[in-house]
Order: sequence, then C-alpha cells, then structure tokens
Amino acid sequence: MNKICKVEIITRSEKLNILKDSLAQKGIKGMTVSNVMGAGNQKGKTEIYRGNETTIDLLPKIRIEIITKESLLQAIIEVAKTTLKTGSAGDGKIIILPVSNVIRIRTGQEGEDAI
Repeated sequence: MNKICKVEIITRSEKLNILKDSLAQKGIKGMTVSNVMGAGNQKGKTEIYRGNETTIDLLPKIRIEIITKESLLQAIIEVAKTTLKTGSAGDGKIIILPVSNVIRIRTGQEGEDAI
C-alpha cells in the first residue's frame, strides 16, 4: 500500500474560498472544513465590549482536513503556502500526519481506493 497522509491547514476563515478554488484546479476536491478557535503569535486582539477594553485571545479560524496520496502532498502544500500567505501573524499552519489506513464505509474500499 502506498503512503496516505492527512493534511490539516489552520488559517483565516476569509481565505477558504480562494484555497478551495486553487486546490480544485489541482484536482483536489475532497476536504472537511471546521470552525475552530485559536491563538498563536498574534496574541489575540483588543476590542471594546460593553464599554470596557477586553483582550480576545482566542480568534476564529478554520481547519481544513484533506486525506491524500503522498504523491499529491507537495502540490497541496505549495498551493496552501502561496494562497494563504499574507506575511502577517495569524496566517496559520500546515500540519502533515501519516495515515495507516482509510476505509470507505459505503463500499468497503480501503487505502488509496477509498480516497
């Protein structure tokens, strides 16, 4: 069985559509998207809430999860890096994890056939 990877991309929610379109041009259409909250180097932001200045240290982000063949991994990384980079804190992270197996429930297919 060839290697299968899970790519997790955590980034700004306003970047989702451009990332989705860029990945689709490379033939990558399957993904799962979740709303998440997080903080990193940007250390949150200051807002006025009920007349008081408050630091919001968990900011809204999205997490995109893609299960892919290792052969498409570098293309996904390059698309994400070029599409999501603004040069500011909060651009996000790309996390690559090994996957031991994938099973499609409907058909019982396993491995790359299930992707």
